[in-house]
Amino acid sequence: CACKSWNDLIGSSSFISSHLNRNVTNHAHVHLLCLHHPNVRRQVSPDDPYVTQEFQWSLFPNETFEECSKLSHPLGSTEHYGIYGSSNGLVCISDEILNFDSPIHLWNPSVGKFRTPPMSTNINIKFAYVSLQFGFHPGVNDYKAVRMMRTNKDAFTVEVYSLRTDSWKMIEAIPPWLKCTWQHHKGTFFNGVAYHIIEKGPIFSIISFDSGSEEFEEFIAPDAICSPWDVCIDVYKEQICLLFGFYGCEEEGMDKIDLWILQEKQWKPLCPFIFPLAKCYCAIGISIDDKLLMERKDYDRGIGDLYLC
Repeated sequence: CACKSWNDLIGSSSFISSHLNRNVTNHAHVHLLCLHHPNVRRQVSPDDPYVTQEFQWSLFPNETFEECSKLSHPLGSTEHYGIYGSSNGLVCISDEILNFDSPIHLWNPSVGKFRTPPMSTNINIKFAYVSLQFGFHPGVNDYKAVRMMRTNKDAFTVEVYSLRTDSWKMIEAIPPWLKCTWQHHKGTFFNGVAYHIIEKGPIFSIISFDSGSEEFEEFIAPDAICSPWDVCIDVYKEQICLLFGFYGCEEEGMDKIDLWILQEKQWKPLCPFIFPLAKCYCAIGISIDDKLLMERKDYDRGIGDLYLC
């Protein structure tokens, strides 16, 4: 009797929502997903053609950053795979090099369960560029995967997968300002909206696509952003932000990464992240508790280190 009543309780949508909201609010059970060599401290030669074959995905707790769990492919595949988003413990994985027919798996590593969305029947041509993003949309209470594809002839297609209906939907209404030549760079997914940095000639823009309302928007990037290699898009204090590490710091012996947040559809500059001057630092994102994640590459030893600022 107790098992049945407890099972009904924890299986109810209200309990699931309360449990997830509690964990999100408290930043509980937060982990970093990291692709690394089995021996994290191993020094390798960057010229070794076999070293990447040994890499693996693992979970590192946000508090200690000590490896706690190795993640093997849920189907037992030994091929390399990419991670294209995570939300509330669900991880979206697919081929390392994406195509329109790349299989997608929505995976819960904690319980070892996964779901494979059906193959889309909307598209049967080869695309020059494919992006994939995944996350939870609180407005429609559903998990969404957004796939954007573009051909060499600038044909642009967007598809949205709904976990609730287990189906794909083709987005027919593409705004005219996307029907031109542009180059895609980095992206992120926040509150059901997919964001991408794109380059149209000399102008950098951020496009957004709401997977619930199926609406597009464009936000011209700040004038200071002049290079695609030093810019990163992420979430800072519940707002979309841009990080740019191109310009030097006025303070002697220090370096900086400039920061803007998207506020009321305008880019607002904030105080930059300032850190000791050193070679080969680059910003790779923002942690859930709003710390700057940075990578420092040592090309001489063929290794990289992760820093929190």
